[in-house]
Amino acid sequence: MTTVEVQVIKLLHRRPPRISPEYSIFRHRNFTVRCSAERQALFNRIAPVYDNLNDVLSLGQHRIWKRMAVSWTGAKRGDSTLDICCGSGDLAFLLSEKVGLDGQVMGLDFSSDQLLVASSRQQESSTPCYKNIEWLEGDALNLPFRDDYFDAITMGYGLRNVMDKERAMQQIFRVLKPGCKASILDFNKSREPITSLIQEWMIDSIVVPVATGFGLAEEYKYLKSSIQEFLTGKELEQLAFAVGFSDAKFYEIAGGLMGNLVVTR
Repeated sequence: MTTVEVQVIKLLHRRPPRISPEYSIFRHRNFTVRCSAERQALFNRIAPVYDNLNDVLSLGQHRIWKRMAVSWTGAKRGDSTLDICCGSGDLAFLLSEKVGLDGQVMGLDFSSDQLLVASSRQQESSTPCYKNIEWLEGDALNLPFRDDYFDAITMGYGLRNVMDKERAMQQIFRVLKPGCKASILDFNKSREPITSLIQEWMIDSIVVPVATGFGLAEEYKYLKSSIQEFLTGKELEQLAFAVGFSDAKFYEIAGGLMGNLVVTR
């Protein structure tokens, strides 16, 4: 039995009200992810070096952006929180520090390899509050939680990669409590030609060459096209309002290279 499966069993036995009744451990083992199989395989392949690459490629700045994203949720001690597309767990760990031992953090991702990395990081840490994090393999387009459950939600570099962005936003709206916030961090599709050119140059001249050193050139070449196919900040705000959020604000950060959408149900 894998570490992730053990975490799922713990979740189902300890906090059954969180998960909708129609879900079971077998559903989570064999869930259908509404994304390309290639994209899911990609994240499994890069899992072992994902954290190191993030540090190198952003010069450590991604840690600042992630702290900003978590702060925008307004998460506080005792809250129940969710990190969608949690990867190796950075945002989930930050949420844990906000909500404390009496709070709850769920980290959900479609990549079992990423979840194994996150679980290993949790086990190796001596930070007491990290014990409140549970990891679950699941689909961002079919969240296995009951309605109106979470006080705060984060999603880091995930919305750009899902096949149906409207469906993903609808799911966030559904499981978020009324009046609460979700914070969505990702690359920014800038409307400024100069910013877009700088972003493309960085991907071609820095990101892909560095990834090549890790043997992951092909895995990171998709970045440029995924950003080009993404939504602008204004379009993300419009999508959030269309889904039903009462407020939506997009913030450009890192000189416009990154962006963070903050929505309120």
